[in-house]
Amino acid sequence: MYSGVMGGTYFNDAGGASNYLCLPLNPIFEKYVDGLQASTYMHGVEFETIDGQNQIFPNTNIDDDNAPCAVCQAKSRVSHMMIPARNVCPSGWTMEYKGYLMAEHDYHKGRTQFICVDGDPEATHGSQADTNGALLYFVQGYCNHALPCPPYVHGRELTCVVCTQ
Repeated sequence: MYSGVMGGTYFNDAGGASNYLCLPLNPIFEKYVDGLQASTYMHGVEFETIDGQNQIFPNTNIDDDNAPCAVCQAKSRVSHMMIPARNVCPSGWTMEYKGYLMAEHDYHKGRTQFICVDGDPEATHGSQADTNGALLYFVQGYCNHALPCPPYVHGRELTCVVCTQ
């Protein structure tokens, strides 16, 4: 339906929204007052890979790149779901893509939804600049706080899959 750039609340803000959005590259403004008026602000989103995590994605140089996005429609399939910690769809479902579960870092003030990022993500060309804004970190299992381990593994990055039917 459209492609764009990801947007979200600044990683260290205590308030603001708690989800990422796919912002179109052709915004339409109506009534507005230029300048910042102590409102909630939209920031770009960049990938944050730590230590050896840059080896997980095929593009190993994605750290600090801005995240593009797309909104798609599966016309013949009306149901969709994202399954965390899996990389295959149930029988009878079509895999749209698989990848890794990502969200804001748990030490930051900003809260976001968990999202499924394609396992071979793209980056906005020429955007590698460590400007922060909203951030995407891999989600890892954390044992000792009611997560059943096994089957989960402490410190292991979680996969995800998006399926339609």
